[in-house]
Amino acid sequence: MLRLKMLILIVVASLLLGVTAAFANPTNSSSVQKDERETKITNKSENQLNWIGAWSTSPQPPYENGISQEGFENQTVRMIVHPHASGEQVRLRFSNAFNSQPLTFGKVSIALSKSGAETIPDSQEHVTFSGEDSITIPPGAEVISDPLDFEVIDDQNLVVSVYIPEASGPTTWHNLSRQTSYISGSGDHTEAIDESAFTDTDVSWFWLSGVDVLTKKNHGRVIVTLGDSITDGHSSTIDANLRWPDILDDRLDEEYPNKNFSVLNAGISGNKILRDSPVYGVNALARLNRDVLSQTGATDVILLEGINDIGHIPHTLDSEKIIAGMEQIASQVHSKGLRIYAGTLLPFRDTTIKGYFTEEGELVRQEVNEWIRTSGVFDGVIDFDKVMQDPENPEKLRAEYDAGDHLHPNDAGYQAMADAIDLTLFRH
Repeated sequence: MLRLKMLILIVVASLLLGVTAAFANPTNSSSVQKDERETKITNKSENQLNWIGAWSTSPQPPYENGISQEGFENQTVRMIVHPHASGEQVRLRFSNAFNSQPLTFGKVSIALSKSGAETIPDSQEHVTFSGEDSITIPPGAEVISDPLDFEVIDDQNLVVSVYIPEASGPTTWHNLSRQTSYISGSGDHTEAIDESAFTDTDVSWFWLSGVDVLTKKNHGRVIVTLGDSITDGHSSTIDANLRWPDILDDRLDEEYPNKNFSVLNAGISGNKILRDSPVYGVNALARLNRDVLSQTGATDVILLEGINDIGHIPHTLDSEKIIAGMEQIASQVHSKGLRIYAGTLLPFRDTTIKGYFTEEGELVRQEVNEWIRTSGVFDGVIDFDKVMQDPENPEKLRAEYDAGDHLHPNDAGYQAMADAIDLTLFRH
C-alpha cells in the first residue's frame, strides 16, 4: 500500500513538473511552429510574383500638323522599347487619351528586337485583349492587354507592332522618343520578321504608354522620373538609350544585381509644372496621376521640372508659384505612400533658344533651387545644378556637358547627371 502511494506521488510530481516547465519555458513545439510560420511567410514572399512597370512613356496630344495629326490607315507601326526590368510574363498598356474618336487596333504583336525593324526569328507572339486580336479604344481611354507568357530581359529591346486597319484620325503619341519607329506601307505586317515592309520612319512612339512584367518580389524599386526634355533625353544619341534615367537604371542594376530595379521615364519635352501647351503637353500637376502615380508598382519619384515655367514665354517669374506647384506634387506623391526626390534646375545662361533666358528668370531659378535644397519637403535632393554648372561661371552649363544650345546636356552630361544620384537613396 505504501509502495502504491509512493508511485502515485511520483507520477503526480512528474506531471506537475512537466506543466511547470511548460509555463516557465515554452515548449519546443511552439517555437518550431513559429519558425515554420515565419519560414512559410518568407518563402511565400520570395516566390510571390508581382507586376511592375518595366518601361513607360507619357502620352501627348497630337500636333496641329505632321504625322500625329494625319494619323494612320491600313498601316503597321513598329516601335522599339528598352525595358528596365525582367519578367516571365508581359502586358502592354495603350492610350487613346488625346483622340476625339475611337481607335481600332486590328492586330498587335510583340517580339525581341534584332536590329532596325527586324525581329529575332521565332520570338514573335500575338498580343490579345480579352482573348481577341482586335480592340477598339474609346476616346480618352486607356487599355491593357492580356498577360502573355513572354520572357522580358532587362535592357534587351522589344518590338511592339500595331496594325491600324481604319483611319485613326489625329493620334495620341510621344513626340521625343529618341528611338526610331518604323511605319509600313499598306497592310498588316505585325508578323513580319524582316524590315522590307517598313518604308518610313519617325522618332516618336504612338499609343504605347507602358510595358509591365510579372516578376518575383525581390525588394527592388520602381522609380518614376517626372520631368521635361532633360529627362526625356533631348539631344542624346538616337537609339542608344543614353537618357539619364536609362543610365540610372544601369547603375542600380550594377550596384544591386540581386534586386529588380526599374526606372520609368515620365519626361515630356518642353513640359511645365503650371501651364499646358499644345506642343509640350498638359502641365505636370494635371498629368501626375496618369503618368506617375498609376505606374505599376511605383515606389519612388524623381522630380526635375520648372525650368520651362521660367524660360517659356510668357515667363513665370514668381518663384513662389513654381514652389507651390512642387509642394503640391510632393504632397500628392506622399499621399500615395511613395517617396519623392527633387533635382535642382540646371544652368541656362546664354541659351541659344530665343527669349528663353532672362536675368529675372535666373533669379527665380536660384530661388527655386535654394528652396529645393533647404525646404525639407522632399525625401532627398539631387543637386544636378551643382554637377552640371561651369566651375568658372555657375550660371552656365559646363562646356563638356553641353549639347550645343547651352540648355540641354549631351551624352556625357546625362552620364554625369545619373552619376550624381546617390544610389543609397533606393537601397531599402
